[in-house]
Amino acid sequence: MHCIEPSVRSALSLRWCLMVALLAGCSSPMPPISSAPAPAQRAGSPGKSPAPTGVTASSRSVLPAPIGNARNWDEYRLLAAQRIVDANPATAHTGVVIEPLLAIPVLEIELNGNGSVRAIKVMREPSQAKDTTQIAIDAVRRAAPFGDVSRLPKPWRFNEVFLFGDDRRFKPRSLDL
Repeated sequence: MHCIEPSVRSALSLRWCLMVALLAGCSSPMPPISSAPAPAQRAGSPGKSPAPTGVTASSRSVLPAPIGNARNWDEYRLLAAQRIVDANPATAHTGVVIEPLLAIPVLEIELNGNGSVRAIKVMREPSQAKDTTQIAIDAVRRAAPFGDVSRLPKPWRFNEVFLFGDDRRFKPRSLDL
């Protein structure tokens, strides 16, 4: 995992603040994150949503062709994050992340030259909602294969941070950068 230099961190914080300020100035309310209904509540556990039970054939969208012609790892990671969202419509979103977050697992995804998943390593497991780590791993596996990486420099791996809300739906952090 790469460390962020203080000057880069400041630039990212400034960009985030500007985006929030622009959104706050909008006159119309923000659209909901998804049109999918909220998960049903379990009896006897008010206020807690159950973990997603998996993706059914009807809720899984058709994936576009695997990633092709990414010029560098930053571009590849962005395209892979979008592919993860596309492969997991029932558990992922691209909308605004609502804080506080439930959990933030971090995965290192190692690929074969053809873009298939070679290994997934858990870099950070959250202290609570540990099941979100497995949801993230399953989401990566559903999105594979990602596309040819043989033209990119080795090692053929990248990290992805999964931002989980209380509804146990995630947004890949790469889509916020």
